[in-house]
Amino acid sequence: MNNTATDLVSRWKNGVKVHPVSPDRDGHTIHTYFNTCPESPDGRYVLFFRSLAADGQFGDICILERATGKERILVKDVHTEDAHRVAAQQWVSNGKRVAFQDERDGQWLTAVVDVESGEQRVLARGRLVGFGQPTGDLVPLYGPHWNPGEHRDLEFANVATGEITTAVTNAAVRKEYPEYIAKSFKSAPTSIFFPILSPNGKRVFFKMSAVVSGDPTSATASTREGMVVYDLEKGRLIRQLDFWGHPSWCPDSRTLVEVMNVKVDLETGRVEKIPGLPHFSGSHPSVSRDGQLYLTDAHKFDGKESEWGVVVADLNGDNYFVLHRFSMAGGAKSWRRPHPHPVFSADGQRIYFNTGAKEWTQLYYAESKGSDAID
Repeated sequence: MNNTATDLVSRWKNGVKVHPVSPDRDGHTIHTYFNTCPESPDGRYVLFFRSLAADGQFGDICILERATGKERILVKDVHTEDAHRVAAQQWVSNGKRVAFQDERDGQWLTAVVDVESGEQRVLARGRLVGFGQPTGDLVPLYGPHWNPGEHRDLEFANVATGEITTAVTNAAVRKEYPEYIAKSFKSAPTSIFFPILSPNGKRVFFKMSAVVSGDPTSATASTREGMVVYDLEKGRLIRQLDFWGHPSWCPDSRTLVEVMNVKVDLETGRVEKIPGLPHFSGSHPSVSRDGQLYLTDAHKFDGKESEWGVVVADLNGDNYFVLHRFSMAGGAKSWRRPHPHPVFSADGQRIYFNTGAKEWTQLYYAESKGSDAID
């Protein structure tokens, strides 16, 4: 690895402290995904799913106050698809609310809870929640990919007002990209799947899917291929890509980072390799809020399948550092197990990630030298 003139990675090379978020209680503590940060926008709380079930698929949505270590349950007895993204719990409304999904009485739904009052509201039934932005009020909705029923379009729910609007229809995507649909899904009915809103709230990307086995606990539940990008401000589809690894937005809301250390410019469609970085197997990449640092997890270090690590790199390339290694041999015994899914805090001072060396999957954080600790 080479040093750049300004070593942006250096602050993560020395004096970094690594802590469990909730060290003194039994149970899995799992943060949602690399597309959303478990720390509230103001840095006050950390959000996670706690479960005493071996598979980690049933439990409570909790917050921990960073200054005091005090924990509070926001939502009890939540059912999840799996322990991989648990309840898709995420900060919205600038940290005033938390949106999540749950299965109640055999029906999937998206709901929201007010952090201060604990008041809950169901936003939409028969739909799951994609990822919005923590400072905004909009969350994307989609029908379950294994059984979308009538919910095949991309909708948005306003968590403050409860209003639901349709952004783009399944039919519009099929009409705009017929060759992609025919190649990926043949004549099968499709639906919009797994939408993720851009940082500026003006764009959204998603997959298309088609039911195969319909078994929600199977990797063969549906075919899910490619990527479609929709411009909410202009009201039109702007890009279709044939690949989807583990994409995430860059702060400019124009660029994505993907597996294989690549950047994708959605304006031009150009795919650019980040230079000087090795292949990171199992990668879930994301970018710091200032757009300077590239963050990912990776496994098979030293040839060990269960050993994972968190890697920080310069987004311009060449300079990287493995700041922490750990085992994922244990943890939640879900049909789809958790991955580390590292993500920066909003201020860039902390990195959150899941670990799983022993019985419980645990949420950890690394803090750079000089940042404020939880404990």
